[in-house]
Amino acid sequence: MARPLILISNDDGVAAQGIRSLREALSPLADLVVVAPDREQSANSHSLTLHRPLRHRTLEEHVHSVDGTPADCIYVALYRKHFLPRWPDLVVSGINHGYNLGTDIFYSGTVAAAREAALRGIPSMAFSLGPQGSFERAAEAAALLVAKMLEAPGTEEGERGALLNVNFPPQAPFGGVRATRLGRRVYLDEVDVRQDPRGKEYFWIGGPKAHHEPVDGSDTEAVDAGFISVTPLSIDATDADDLGLAAWVAGPGAGEGGE
Repeated sequence: MARPLILISNDDGVAAQGIRSLREALSPLADLVVVAPDREQSANSHSLTLHRPLRHRTLEEHVHSVDGTPADCIYVALYRKHFLPRWPDLVVSGINHGYNLGTDIFYSGTVAAAREAALRGIPSMAFSLGPQGSFERAAEAAALLVAKMLEAPGTEEGERGALLNVNFPPQAPFGGVRATRLGRRVYLDEVDVRQDPRGKEYFWIGGPKAHHEPVDGSDTEAVDAGFISVTPLSIDATDADDLGLAAWVAGPGAGEGGE
């Protein structure tokens, strides 16, 4: 029986410690192919590069870099046959340098790489580690979760790939693993306004460390308590709670002007 094939990417770049630790930990489980950005691509979300060509390099056998975003890497890997010997059984992304909790998932390139695979019907997992955590310990735990994912019922390739977002607290040993929902991770909206030597203003986006608001059963609650969080994410972004609002807005009188 053929070993599973796992495609690995990230948003910290192909040379980052997180992806190297993850590759080493997963090598006993499956055949591996790495297609990752050639440089740091954090907070690029799910952007694709459409207005210039993408260049790639083969760094060693089964390890490739692309000068694009994490979503670019998965997109081209799945559509260029010389990267992959066959369709992957699983796509994993990470291990990210820092959490991807709560609303972080909307900005995260790590999560976007996994989401791009899920859009293609491939089961996927995104891994992130809290500040100053051990990548080796996180990778060991990730390997156990990947092994379970490969054996999970109902995760075969299909129209909708399962997508799990996993976060490791920095402290080890971990308290355990919890299935969670997205929490609330709050940042102060700060923009640092500076001037260049010619007197022109420029901006740095960023702010103080995020704080977590209490949400029962959430990923933020889990990592704050020392647990690994495993959060299922949905590709369908429809808000069922507001279908009534949409129907009201689209009701009588809508779209009847224009003169």
